[in-house]
Amino acid sequence: MSFQAFVDYLQLERKYSPNTVTAYLKDLETFQEFASEEYQYAEIDVVNYSIIRSWIISLVDSGISNRTVNRKISSLKTYYKFLLKIGQIEINPLAKHKALKTSKKIQIPFSEKEIEGVMEMLQTENNFEALRNRLIVELFYTTGIRRAELINIKMADVSLTQQTVKVLGKRNKERIIPLLPVSIKTITDYIFFRNKLENIKDNEMLFLTKKGVKVYETLVYRIINSYFSKTSEKVKKSPHILRHSFATHLLNEGADINAVKELLGHSSLASTQVYTQNSIAKLKEVYKNAHPRN
Repeated sequence: MSFQAFVDYLQLERKYSPNTVTAYLKDLETFQEFASEEYQYAEIDVVNYSIIRSWIISLVDSGISNRTVNRKISSLKTYYKFLLKIGQIEINPLAKHKALKTSKKIQIPFSEKEIEGVMEMLQTENNFEALRNRLIVELFYTTGIRRAELINIKMADVSLTQQTVKVLGKRNKERIIPLLPVSIKTITDYIFFRNKLENIKDNEMLFLTKKGVKVYETLVYRIINSYFSKTSEKVKKSPHILRHSFATHLLNEGADINAVKELLGHSSLASTQVYTQNSIAKLKEVYKNAHPRN
């Protein structure tokens, strides 16, 4: 069966990114394959909850985490809500479904010392790749942007006079983020080397490879992982941990949580409050060491 109408809905009405749409579509196709092979259902529009529950059990049995299963079911839920909206079904088979329990993993941010160590390392070279990598680390840490947002920054999105950068977040929401003077200088230095590249194919994009094409997700991950592996022993060394560090360090220094929420591009305060756990841990430590009744 075709999911084209649903894809159009996600893209045009919900304004979901291409990556999100692809993930939703893959989840639907995987479930359709299961329903066809196990229950001979050619259409998943008419399945009941017991079939979906069998799929959930098979996913869990295959070793997939509850978090991933919940994400897949969320794709189905959105699909059935769409079918209800257009009048194709009368009952949502997932209406009473409760998400599987997941353990809340606390992401451990980089310390200021670890980040400073990487920044010092990045100051030693002065060429295109070194400046690009320095700017990537700086922007993650000083703006808290997501990896996809960084990759898609265009030259026109950076205003050196206003000292801001415009990014396109989830659901195509734009936000303007202030830049620190140190980042403005790094951007200026990087652009000097960027413009010297011999064959620029993606001229409108800020971050390029040596071959003049837009940087890609795995390259950005490798850059972060490579540098932080030299200064940090933490298990996870990713762009998201830098975003986490940005939020945690701001909150540790007393930044207003609503301001941090806006900088991160969160739609709800609940998403931002995840980052307060480390801040509360630090407050407890200060409280314990400083209070006269201790």
